[in-house]
Amino acid sequence: MKKNYFIADLHLSESRPHLTQLFCEVMENIAPNGEALYILGDLFDFWIGDDERSALTEKVQQQIKQLTERGIPCYFQHGNRDFLIGKKFADACGMTLLPTYHLIDLYGEKVLLCHGDTLCIDDVAYQNYRKKVHQKWRQWLFLSLPLKLRLAIAERIRCKSKADKQQKSEQIMDVNPNFVQQIFQQFCVTKMIHGHTHRQNIHHLPEHCTRIVLGDWRERYSVLEVNEMGECRFLT
Repeated sequence: MKKNYFIADLHLSESRPHLTQLFCEVMENIAPNGEALYILGDLFDFWIGDDERSALTEKVQQQIKQLTERGIPCYFQHGNRDFLIGKKFADACGMTLLPTYHLIDLYGEKVLLCHGDTLCIDDVAYQNYRKKVHQKWRQWLFLSLPLKLRLAIAERIRCKSKADKQQKSEQIMDVNPNFVQQIFQQFCVTKMIHGHTHRQNIHHLPEHCTRIVLGDWRERYSVLEVNEMGECRFLT
């Protein structure tokens, strides 16, 4: 039976090698069984530029390249941690970069994909930060800095983000229901798939809408499988 796979929020890093191993397992044993793999952001815990090379980035590139060379396309949407992944890395993987919101035809059904951070509009501080870091001139300036300095800046930002989260309520860090409904209407869809909130679930909403939230990776992987019959299930 035909199927597509969706993952997000792996947060791969050198400090958590077990996650890299889980990624390899999925890429070698699950992804090859599908027609396409969609990575909806935060593949890495942070990304400071396509010029950074490490054992981790090389391994991930190799795994994705092996998949795409088998004729199985891999699509990537930027997350809030790896929004600087660029064309150079994507091309090296054979991976296609997608915009912030992207519509796909999933076995005859129009489905909207996004990372999910743009749906959390109640977190005003984060949305202001996101607006700044997505400015092209800021990105160009950051990428022009020496690699070591970018690493130091990224580490400071990550520590601050972790501290800020401890001060925020769970509600603020989740999606805004009214805004989600607006997005459904704006894109004229009844199904949406996203990550970011780390709250794996399938929500059945008014107006026959369905919002599928991808899970984050911790001790186990989380993979959404959608088959040609429109059936959805999480593989863990």
